[in-house]
Amino acid sequence: MNAFAEKLVLGRLTPEQFTQVLETLHMLGEAGAGIELSSLSTDVLVDVVRRASRDQLKAIADHPELRSVFLDEIFRRMSEHFSPTRARHVDFVVSWRFSEGSGDDGYDRFQTVIEDGVCVSSTDLSRTPDTTITLSVDDFIRMATGNAAVAAMFVTGRVKVKGEYAPAVRFSSYFDIPKPSGDR
Repeated sequence: MNAFAEKLVLGRLTPEQFTQVLETLHMLGEAGAGIELSSLSTDVLVDVVRRASRDQLKAIADHPELRSVFLDEIFRRMSEHFSPTRARHVDFVVSWRFSEGSGDDGYDRFQTVIEDGVCVSSTDLSRTPDTTITLSVDDFIRMATGNAAVAAMFVTGRVKVKGEYAPAVRFSSYFDIPKPSGDR
């Protein structure tokens, strides 16, 4: 799967073709064909996002099924890339709101809890958040894969914060996110 993803020439694909490729891969995974989007290494996923155009990432965000798949996958990987030593003495609950979602209020929602050296993310919203972060799914995909300047997104208002601001700004520093590689 990694080799296939690395060979995709994303610049030649329209946003519709890009989502068709991802839909096909997701469908094959759902059918038990042994080809799963979740089997992509984080390095390759980061690189695919780096090579994808804004329109291609927006097409993922606008596609109800792929939107859910990508959000679930990123939040699943958070605990794998969490660095407890960087988050020492941090107890923090962040609620995520993604605009244009399927929720009753028009948002898709997740919650991430960093506590006692552990990071857990889910759609369980039972904890009172210290911070609520609102942004678009395509911006989140870019931000979560290290393909966006997080500080610039805060300054330009692409990321809205309600509650404690400083921990929200430091949030990405608690993770070992692979760096996007150069052009292939």
